Amino acid sequence: MRFRPCIDLHQGKVKQIVGGTLTDNDTSVSTNFESEYNPAHYARIYRQDKLTGGHVIMLGPGNESAAREALAAYPGGLQVGGGINADNALEWLEAGASHIILTSYVFSDGELKIDRLKKLLSVIGRDTLVLDLSCRLRDGRYYIVTDRWQQFTSMEVNAGTLKQLAGYCAEFLIHAVDVEGKQAGIDTDLLKIMGDNCPIPATYAGGIRSLEDIRTVHETGNARIDFTVGSALDIFGGSLKYNEVVEFTSDLK
Repeated sequence: MRFRPCIDLHQGKVKQIVGGTLTDNDTSVSTNFESEYNPAHYARIYRQDKLTGGHVIMLGPGNESAAREALAAYPGGLQVGGGINADNALEWLEAGASHIILTSYVFSDGELKIDRLKKLLSVIGRDTLVLDLSCRLRDGRYYIVTDRWQQFTSMEVNAGTLKQLAGYCAEFLIHAVDVEGKQAGIDTDLLKIMGDNCPIPATYAGGIRSLEDIRTVHETGNARIDFTVGSALDIFGGSLKYNEVVEFTSDLK
């Protein structure tokens, strides 16, 4: 299990927001934290601590320059996602990203677009692709959501889906959207699905607020699911100390 740090970008700034409030209308977004520091500041911290596989997420338009700034500060150490498609994916790898994170481009109009996925693979290959399967609960099942986590797809996060999609990518990133940014505890049901069924590396995100939550990720995820945490960290205005998370995770290996 690894700690995957994050840099969430909204309107060109490093922010932590409540995931379910993100819409096309930026005035409706609920923001937990807005940093006084630029993205490169956080990238340098992660580089110093030798944390790899962190996520730079562009939440809406106007974040491209900020994302490139973070990637330039830690070439090859960060993944990038948000508004990426087959036409611009290679540019982001050339800008320093280790992997490209995709959701809406390959899940469109509520369906998986295999043709788009194959087109992307022809450009960048499987080994640099991360599929974001962030999901929300509906009628007792977890469904992948797109378009700023507002649009439900018909694709459920379950053993069959994870096995099918693993053939197209190197990793999964899965946000438990209903608890994302709320520091209200993790979604252990989703985590168990991941721990029992992910055939490739996967990262869980959502609701982590304490070292005990991280231990639960380790145990429920069978020591094979990585995690990311944002709002709860002291570097993003929370009370959970970043340095303690780094040390605690290292001791769990």
